[in-house]
Amino acid sequence: MAAGAMLMACGCTEESPVTVHPEGWEPATTVIDRSKFAHGADVSWVTELEHKGYTFANEAGTEKECMELLRDDCGVNAIRLRVWVNPEQGWNDIHDVVVKARRANNLGLRVMIDFHFSDTWADPGAQITPAAWAEMDLTQLKEAMAAHVDEMLSALKQVGVEPEWVQIGNETRGGMMLPLGDLDAHFAELVDNGYAAVKAVFPEAKVVVHLDCGDQLWLYTRMFDKLKTAGTRYDVIGMSLYPDPSNWSKTVDDCLKNISTLATTYGKRLVIAEVGMDYREADTADAMMRSLYAGCTASGVVDGIFWWEPEAPAEEGYTKGCFDNGHPTKALDVFKENI
Repeated sequence: MAAGAMLMACGCTEESPVTVHPEGWEPATTVIDRSKFAHGADVSWVTELEHKGYTFANEAGTEKECMELLRDDCGVNAIRLRVWVNPEQGWNDIHDVVVKARRANNLGLRVMIDFHFSDTWADPGAQITPAAWAEMDLTQLKEAMAAHVDEMLSALKQVGVEPEWVQIGNETRGGMMLPLGDLDAHFAELVDNGYAAVKAVFPEAKVVVHLDCGDQLWLYTRMFDKLKTAGTRYDVIGMSLYPDPSNWSKTVDDCLKNISTLATTYGKRLVIAEVGMDYREADTADAMMRSLYAGCTASGVVDGIFWWEPEAPAEEGYTKGCFDNGHPTKALDVFKENI
């Protein structure tokens, strides 16, 4: 049985998915402050890590829930969450995302939803159409995509969570849901389809188109020239940036130059939707983040910066988080100092 299904069997609680209103239950009414620069973290892994027994603690050794720790001890005010269509083990499906989004909302944290439109990771090396959609033609694919967006966002609306940003695809430099959604095929049409589906549920949500390598201008002009020509609707340009410790300064400088160029050329706001560096390079990561933060806030066109999976344990195979043995390093100190 999938993890999401197992949780549903346990009933609707604060710690399990909520898809219908239990008797006497009311949606959350937490007031969310959307006025400040977003100090973000993608913690999509957190429920799976908790299921495996991982815990998190602050510098004093006080154990806390991950999002609460990030808010209270790292200055984080926004959470990013990925959505998969039919993941094999249930993690990151609609039910799991509702759990995490409701938890974030109840802590007063802003929310970004990141649709991968896949059953698993979508990135430049893999943009695999969900298995249930694989044989669909373009019309059917658009209908399935819109229904998926509607189901996810309506579930959030039902529990009182209003996402501030919604990504249509993840690191889509070559398109998404290949082959129909290839950049040179129907990608622009699918983005526009996703935009309409988002706005139908949350008219104020900012729709993001997200690419990797924020320091590589050519990737962005190639993509956004095509979207401009097609008349595709979107609100925000999203970037990933993973500087190498050996040359991080040039990478950040190039990214900041690109931000200025893109804002001028396309008239859009931007967000650093992902950033990361090896957790063992805490001093370098701290310097990198201070430089990136200063440049982004000074630009006047960037909504925020999101560290990708700060809580990630190295023993799970990913080393670009910024926790060491369950404790935050100094990589997010710039957030804490600019609350």
